[in-house]
Amino acid sequence: MASSEYSLRRALVEKQSSIESQGNAVRELKASDAVKADVDEAIEKLNALKLEKSSIEKQLQAAVSGNPDSSVNKEAFRQAVVNTLERKLFYIPSFKIYRGVAGLYDYGPPGCAVKSNVLSFWRQHFVLEENMLEVDCPCVTPEVVLKASGHVDKFTDLMVKDEKTGTCYRADHLLKDFCNEKIQKDLSISAEKAAELKHVLAVLDDLSAEELGAKIKEYGITAPDTKNPLSDPYPFNLMFQTSIGPSGLSPGYMCPETAQGIFVNFKDLYYYNGNKLPFAAAQIGQAFRNEISPRQGLLRVREFTLAEIEHFVDPEDKSHPKYSEVADLEFLMFPREQQVSGQSAKKIRLGEAVSKGIVNNETLGYFIGRVYLFLTCLGIDKDRLRFRQHLANEMAHYAADCWDAEIESSYGWIECVGIADRSAYDLRAHTDKSGVPLVAHEKFSEPKEVEKLVIAPVKKELGLSFKGNQKKVVEALEAMNEKEALDMKSSLETEGEVEFYVCTLGENVTIKKSMVSISKEKKKEHQRTFTPSVIEPSFGIGRIIYCLFEHSFYMRSSKAGDEQLNVFRFPPLVAPIKCTVFPLVQNQQYEDVAKIISKSLTAAGISHKIDITGTSIGKRYARTDELGVPFAVTVDSTSSVTIRERDSKDQIRVNVEEAASVVKSVTEGHTTWADAWANFPHHSSGSVED
Repeated sequence: MASSEYSLRRALVEKQSSIESQGNAVRELKASDAVKADVDEAIEKLNALKLEKSSIEKQLQAAVSGNPDSSVNKEAFRQAVVNTLERKLFYIPSFKIYRGVAGLYDYGPPGCAVKSNVLSFWRQHFVLEENMLEVDCPCVTPEVVLKASGHVDKFTDLMVKDEKTGTCYRADHLLKDFCNEKIQKDLSISAEKAAELKHVLAVLDDLSAEELGAKIKEYGITAPDTKNPLSDPYPFNLMFQTSIGPSGLSPGYMCPETAQGIFVNFKDLYYYNGNKLPFAAAQIGQAFRNEISPRQGLLRVREFTLAEIEHFVDPEDKSHPKYSEVADLEFLMFPREQQVSGQSAKKIRLGEAVSKGIVNNETLGYFIGRVYLFLTCLGIDKDRLRFRQHLANEMAHYAADCWDAEIESSYGWIECVGIADRSAYDLRAHTDKSGVPLVAHEKFSEPKEVEKLVIAPVKKELGLSFKGNQKKVVEALEAMNEKEALDMKSSLETEGEVEFYVCTLGENVTIKKSMVSISKEKKKEHQRTFTPSVIEPSFGIGRIIYCLFEHSFYMRSSKAGDEQLNVFRFPPLVAPIKCTVFPLVQNQQYEDVAKIISKSLTAAGISHKIDITGTSIGKRYARTDELGVPFAVTVDSTSSVTIRERDSKDQIRVNVEEAASVVKSVTEGHTTWADAWANFPHHSSGSVED
């Protein structure tokens, strides 16, 4: 816990003790009929202590949350954003007329447009820029594939049940909420207790079911809705199970991620790429996770869109030819050392992070830089974006390094993109399960003499001893790594036999010297065969879009100052509609001009909306601002029109024939609004918007 928070909590406890003592003194003076002057002096001292306590509480609240009213402000801001999004049909709860289903949402017309624009830019920024191979794989996945990847056995969250109603909750969420609530809102807890709760939050992902259950009981945590007691935590697999075909004999699951489709196609993709590394494959698709108690709107849902990249690279050479293009980028990074020592994220130059080994390798660093550029181009505030390195207890045992792009929202810091060096785990797992080698080759210019480990099981001897289990023992012996094999060789030479664990049998067996031959032989090789490593950037599109909604939303006063108007400041790149077209007043000639401009915009491929309703121009501007439309073309004559920019509300005047080309140039980034402002006459709207 930060030293300032610790000292403030200690000071608050001491001040409370002083207030209680002084309160007792006042009561004693009153009980003994002391002179009024002494009583008034004691009361004055008590009030002074209470003011001092109040001051400490405000300082402590600021230290805990950054702003005494931050939680209230965040909730009010979030509600304003969500109300606007639902009212303007960006998204709504699915099956709303049937009271909906938690964790499922529909995107309405503007939401679909924003999502389409984000995915289009993702393809341009990654797939086209990096010459990636895009695939599209089924959502339904056979069980054997997800068994190999580890999802069937390990894709679980710990769940607890309300013992009376049966309602389910995620155990770690309940403990996390309890700790945060206590730290942020219960200022009376001691510094030691606050430090304990912060430690629990730090190790939350590492707690076993038993430890999690013990903490829930220790803190007296009950069901949030009913306050009923909770069951002990137990694992719940998050995948939606199904069966393939009418017989029900072929089990399957709705895919929890899109990556496995790429891994199982590696051999064909490698061949398609001319048997050359490195290369990347990409996929945009739906993923399904049966969340225990989904909440936080679009941030935690049961069906969502993932955009994933698997970049296959030689494990002995993780350099990247375009790394220099991002090495000078500087942004907020949160290495694990700073997290453990209680520091905050700080701006670090990416090249420095890679050269110092904070980021494991150049290719991982390159994709971190590209993700930063992607998110900031979309409109994510760079000061509320950080890259957090996984702690040791978060990392998979096979991962070389992992970073999350986290975006700050009203819910706190939200993981939106994971960028991981997964080593060769996935391809090896599918190789072992399928029997198909998912490997790459490096041809040598000249043959190389290498020393190879040769493990030769003597099948006759093994068959006599293990009979029907011979095959499993042979497979286990052949699967030994070099260290295991050399240790066995040493033990066999000294002891004559060794105990050997066969995982497929689940038991130890005795291997004798006559049963296996282990040696090293020198061979000439013309090529090297290896399993590629994988660098995986994985994008939660719905989470990115929600954070974009929050980062783009603001309110401004109307010209009359009598109401607050909602605005989304979407960049033209992602805005659901690029411009609106409407006549200043209802007039057939103006309406004809509006239709001509609309046709020109359609021909130019610019999404737009034509509005010939009779409402005031100010109300029409306000409606389009609320949808985040960056430009409005207003027809107020038959020869020229005005173009209004959403955030500045500045207007320029252009000829009718030029209107579509000016809008196209600015929305596609060929020019800027500043260029247009410099090159065309300015138009003063006077009191039009009023």
